[in-house]
Amino acid sequence: MHPARAAGPTRRALPSRPLALGLTTLVALGGALTSTGPAHAASPASTVTTPAVAPTSTVPTVSIQPDPSYQQPAFEGWGTSLVWFANATGGYPDEIRQKLADLVFGKDGLALNIARYNIGGGNAPDVKDYLRPGGAVQGWWKAPAGTTRADTSWWSPDDANDWNWDADQTQRWWVDHIKGSITKWETFSNSPPWFMTESGYVSGNFNAGADQLKRSSIADFASYLVKVTEHLEQSSGIKVDTIDPFNEPNTSYWGTQLGANGQPTGGRQEGAHIGPELQQQVVKALAPALASSSTKANISAMDETNPGTFVRNWTSYPADVKASVSQLNVHTYGTGQRTAVRDLAKSDAKPLWMSEVEGSWGNGQSFTSMDPGIGMAQHITDDLRELEPSAWVFWQPVEDYKNMKPGGESAAGANWGSIQLPFDCTAKDTLATCPIHTNQKFNTVRNFTHYIRPGDHVVKVNDTATVAAIRPDARTATLVHTNDATSAQDVVVDLSKFGHVGPKASVTAIVTDASGALVPQAPVAVTGSSATVRVPARSVTTLVVSDVRDVAKDAATFQDGHAYRFLGVQSGRSLAAEDQGAAIRTTDATTGDQLWTVTKVTTGDSNRERYQLRALDGRQIAQRDGSLVLEPAQETPDAAAQWYLSTTGDGTFTVANAAEPVDLEVSGEATADGAKVGAWQPNANANQRWRVVEETVKGVSDLSGFTLPGRAPSLPDTVTPDRAGGAARAIPVTWRSVPAARWKTTGQVFVFGTATDPATGREYAVRDVVTVDTVSKTTSVTARTYVGGTPSLPATVTAASDRYQVAVTLPVTWDTSSATYDRVGDVTVSGTATLPDGTTVPASVVVTVTEPVEANAALTPGTVASATFTEPGYSVQGIVNGALTDKAWSNWRSGTQRPGDTLTVTLPMPRDVTRVVTRFYQDGGNVSYARTLQVEALVDGKWRPVSDVVTVAATGPAAPVVSVPVTPVRTSAVRVVMTANSYMTVSEVEVMAKSAN
Repeated sequence: MHPARAAGPTRRALPSRPLALGLTTLVALGGALTSTGPAHAASPASTVTTPAVAPTSTVPTVSIQPDPSYQQPAFEGWGTSLVWFANATGGYPDEIRQKLADLVFGKDGLALNIARYNIGGGNAPDVKDYLRPGGAVQGWWKAPAGTTRADTSWWSPDDANDWNWDADQTQRWWVDHIKGSITKWETFSNSPPWFMTESGYVSGNFNAGADQLKRSSIADFASYLVKVTEHLEQSSGIKVDTIDPFNEPNTSYWGTQLGANGQPTGGRQEGAHIGPELQQQVVKALAPALASSSTKANISAMDETNPGTFVRNWTSYPADVKASVSQLNVHTYGTGQRTAVRDLAKSDAKPLWMSEVEGSWGNGQSFTSMDPGIGMAQHITDDLRELEPSAWVFWQPVEDYKNMKPGGESAAGANWGSIQLPFDCTAKDTLATCPIHTNQKFNTVRNFTHYIRPGDHVVKVNDTATVAAIRPDARTATLVHTNDATSAQDVVVDLSKFGHVGPKASVTAIVTDASGALVPQAPVAVTGSSATVRVPARSVTTLVVSDVRDVAKDAATFQDGHAYRFLGVQSGRSLAAEDQGAAIRTTDATTGDQLWTVTKVTTGDSNRERYQLRALDGRQIAQRDGSLVLEPAQETPDAAAQWYLSTTGDGTFTVANAAEPVDLEVSGEATADGAKVGAWQPNANANQRWRVVEETVKGVSDLSGFTLPGRAPSLPDTVTPDRAGGAARAIPVTWRSVPAARWKTTGQVFVFGTATDPATGREYAVRDVVTVDTVSKTTSVTARTYVGGTPSLPATVTAASDRYQVAVTLPVTWDTSSATYDRVGDVTVSGTATLPDGTTVPASVVVTVTEPVEANAALTPGTVASATFTEPGYSVQGIVNGALTDKAWSNWRSGTQRPGDTLTVTLPMPRDVTRVVTRFYQDGGNVSYARTLQVEALVDGKWRPVSDVVTVAATGPAAPVVSVPVTPVRTSAVRVVMTANSYMTVSEVEVMAKSAN
């Protein structure tokens, strides 16, 4: 996506979360370069020695667990397209372009190691330039004198006179200057030359949704790409690894518009719609052209604008076209279906690049706001976790300052690029007259690019705001954590998944926030297998862990011989083996039909390991001839019975077949008991995601019982065994008889029994240590409420037995008939606790009554959020998680947006609600907010309005926070009814209610 399309109505702007650092303007003073702001602290020379602060209850804690048992392929690195910025600046004075090169590719700059060279198309010689600054990348053709746009049949790839081998000197200066730093090269095309297009212009067809490459020019276009790549290799001494002939081809972005005089006025950049069928023809022509050339470059495809469109394109390719493509390239300007592309890359055994993205977070151009930096950081994190690419590439980290300033591309300005300078500087300019600016993206991106390097392996991590990687040879791990909250966080780094944590292991934080960039902190020693590091608010922090290596034996989610339950994320039901195939069933812990073994059939720790899935009856799941089957298990399963199990670290997995590009899914997105399970092309929907629960029983811990002298205890009918995955499912138990005399006197009696797992038939020894004692009194308990409120009194109290002092939990009944809570103070309420023989002992609870304060009742455990519609890939439950600035809920969909939606928050108990706060989320540069909203409450079983209709103000520097007072009401549920002009994104819904202080 390029800046001109940032606000296009047909596409979705970048979702992200904001973060940032300061303005840097590089100027020449007395011959030296000087920074005018704090942001350019590229390599601090000293270490802050302030000791780590011990965690406190007032600072939120985030536990992060990197898992090296799930490793992505060796990372190829970070990159950029050259294209506009290289075209604009390649002829600049040396001091400017050298400094710019250092900022982009230097070790103290972004330290990029991948470059994508744009093979320009070029308009006809008689067409006056109308493209954006830098956008007119020169084509490599040489037209005869007098050639006009109407002359389209003169060019031949075999005629030396038709080539200009001196073309594009500006972009090629960059190639020659940076080639020592580049480890991967790719060439790509935005548009064929004008004479190969339907419109005769490189900015697209007159109908932006119609194919632009002439079918008669397919072979010529392939030759053009190959011969330019060959010459670039020979003239610059580089090796091109891949050629991508497309850029966002199956979109309607690329259209040429003519003014009243018949001359083109836009679009302002090269682009060409090339639909899936025409894409296939280009690949078929490009493959033999490459095979007969001197370059060893392979085909990559198809640089589509978002994962969803990529999936539509790729799944239409026949097998022979797919076989000609060696690498998959996708952009993430839209973010839905990242995991679908991930799964396709695995099923089709292709490497995958995130080959282009940029964006403008925050409102208006700013070099100090953390919004752009945090937004970019979270987007990188999401790409690496969900897409699992082996390379991450910018569109271009350098943008035209004048285009980004207020009144340029937009009234408020924008934050595309990490670096900005004017694209119209001249040979007479210096850094003083052509200054270079950096924003906070420049700083936060370096938290990634400086510390996750080529050869590292990104690994699974359980936190959505963190990316983790390991460097096996160096015995180090790197985590990059984005804290977009307005408060500090205590980050607990859990290293228990590593096989070895050395005695001198430590965690060093390198922090970027508004006060400085890449500032190292004092190392924090690892104690046992964890360390706690405090990170500041609105920050991006790199955590470098030393002296860790290997994979713990029990780290991997799937262990041979263990039993697993696969719960459908959409349905909540268990994957079950049926007589004919598979289905989802209501979870039943007593049947083995819902348990599965997962056996690894490969030998590594990568994210592309393959597994065999077997029911407990011995059958395996396979994909045969387009259908999912349960069949007798093979000792060595073939590809049809092998599956990739992929996760973003959230406990859910997709199950992708190794022989066909399909994922295990509940057919038709059904949720009913008995709904059929089949396989379909990946789509990232909830019906293709499975929450894995390990149900392997390890044993049963001792129970602790209690009874009174002379009374046999009531022993439980079931016990909850210790399961490897922590699942809390009970199994039946039978007990040996105990002589009645054993219960007559005080003491401790051991009762032995046998528990049986009904799913597997396995038996486990159980012991209940029963204390026989008397109870004379209970321990007083406390509760709180506010003036005019009603306290929630406990249903049980605790007593200590008289002789053995064991804790005994007793049911209690409270006498509240005379209790009033109409003033501040303590109120004692009496009650009666019932002993096992039916006798009672007194109990009491002291209720502290305070003045009422407001608190967010939606944070009460048991609160449930729901929505009338949610974009796939997001969970509406996130609107009640306490994170006030994350992107929790979205109702975006492809095509026409919804006119409105409703968010409902159901509380576990009625509360006196006073107001409802809806915190919207700014999704890139889009106005992704409601137009109006109204709060309703559930009263006497009916929804009733409790506020006026409120107009949401969509102006200002941040997403709106709409606080709506409501008619005082006691309710267990509220809902926010919203109307909209576009799609909406929400961070949090707070249900403020009266609470005790």
